[in-house]
Amino acid sequence: MSDRASTLRAALSRRQALPVPGCHDALSARIIESAGFEAIQVSGFGLAGSLLALPDVGLVDMKDVLEITGHIVRAVKIPVMADIDTGGGNAINAARIIERLVEMGVAGVNIEDQVFPKRCGHMEGKQVIPAEEMAGKVRAMADTRRRLGSALVINARTDAFAVDGLGEAIRRANLYLDAGADMAFIDGIAKRADIQRAVTEIRGLLSVNLMDAVTGVKTELIPIPELAGMGVARVSIPVASIMVMHKALTDFFRALHDSPSGILAGETQRLTSFKDYTAFVGLPEYRALEREYLPALTGAAQ
Repeated sequence: MSDRASTLRAALSRRQALPVPGCHDALSARIIESAGFEAIQVSGFGLAGSLLALPDVGLVDMKDVLEITGHIVRAVKIPVMADIDTGGGNAINAARIIERLVEMGVAGVNIEDQVFPKRCGHMEGKQVIPAEEMAGKVRAMADTRRRLGSALVINARTDAFAVDGLGEAIRRANLYLDAGADMAFIDGIAKRADIQRAVTEIRGLLSVNLMDAVTGVKTELIPIPELAGMGVARVSIPVASIMVMHKALTDFFRALHDSPSGILAGETQRLTSFKDYTAFVGLPEYRALEREYLPALTGAAQ
């Protein structure tokens, strides 16, 4: 597990716009991995929706975030980036969370400089804490990582673009990098020219956010090869998993409810087969363990 952080660090250092989709649970994480992606992140937006059916406005308890993150890390082999929102409080709280993440085998972490309770980065009404306070959190996290001998990647996100503009966002990004962050993330950055300026003026790795890779929200939808050509290190695609899940479930259960027969006979395109799903989650392997270790099943029809 400890090697995953080094793997992520090496992939980001290429500055080739590494796509890092967000997942909302262990199953969505494994699906993203099976599609071929090199790394994954836990989506705070997705956790709020899947766990509580509520918006991403700081309502998920940190203990739940850490528990689900642990499930996700165990479910996949690729590097996982955690999302700790504003760090659980002050710099001391943020440092303690880093200890937990290193123990869990997390490869990277996203922390942001919003006022708590935070908002999803593409919502209106955001506020940011003083830059020096955020730098203190980053410094405490980096010192803890160093003490533990970890390669954990710290991604410091600033939401200052929406509040004070690009110049302030770049200033904060450099301050956080100087404090020990490995990568800076300007959330909600708007246009291609803004991204190019940020790549040029930020003294380190830059991450940008394409939200769902389908529609532009705050940030212009730019092809990933073009972002790679600009020198962007990471492309966050944080909300697609929960939005796809919402649409698929909505479409299926509305069709089922509206069907005169109460069934959808033959519409197999709507779902994975039972056999394929149980194979994906590893049922055959567990059945083999049962045959090996449960005497009552030895020789029984399987």
